[in-house]
Amino acid sequence: MASTDAPAQPPAMTVTKLRGPRRMIADKMVASLHDAAQLTHHASANASALMAAKQARDERGDRTSIEDLAMFAAIRTLADHPQMNARLIDNELHCGPAVHLSVAIALAYGLLVAPAIFDAQAMSLTQLRAARQDLTQRARTNRLNVREMTGGTFTISNLGLTRVEHFTPILNTPQVAILGLGSMFDRPVRTADGRVDLAPHIGLSLTFDPRAIDGTPAALFLSALCDRLENIGAIV
Repeated sequence: MASTDAPAQPPAMTVTKLRGPRRMIADKMVASLHDAAQLTHHASANASALMAAKQARDERGDRTSIEDLAMFAAIRTLADHPQMNARLIDNELHCGPAVHLSVAIALAYGLLVAPAIFDAQAMSLTQLRAARQDLTQRARTNRLNVREMTGGTFTISNLGLTRVEHFTPILNTPQVAILGLGSMFDRPVRTADGRVDLAPHIGLSLTFDPRAIDGTPAALFLSALCDRLENIGAIV
């Protein structure tokens, strides 16, 4: 006997028009990919020293995140690789010693903004953390100014709280480089006594503009950053 039950109807498709901030961000990303050449290098750094530095600071009451430590290391590495800390405007490369560090901040509904911490190279780790927290609070209450939104020279985007190990961050034009922080994962390493052990690693992804930076200098910067992260205790 044939069933008289009508087939279940699929839920109606929803259509959402991109408007306001979401439309602005979408347009900016398309413009970035259209206007700038983009290439991404990927690397991984042993995060044992990062974890130890975080634990030591937390235990003495100076709470610190892995992102804060990575930001601090990146700023110090930019001092040795100033061509990464630059903006390409009208075929002119604007490069200087001041690091105005843009930090990608997630807002409601998946929106991202990347306001800048000005003169981050002059800050201690504690000051840098406080500046990042201040930007995050003001970003989520819509209290950022135009200079903060447009004045950065290098960007960091953090996906460390997800399971994404590496990704391809899109340039925050006219900046010529952006660093993506991925999640932690275990990797086999050979110990000093010849044994194989597991050690935490952090994924790093550097997108750069080949019009301004060749692949080798970008790779040298990323390698130097890995070295600094693996020896973070020497600078914090």
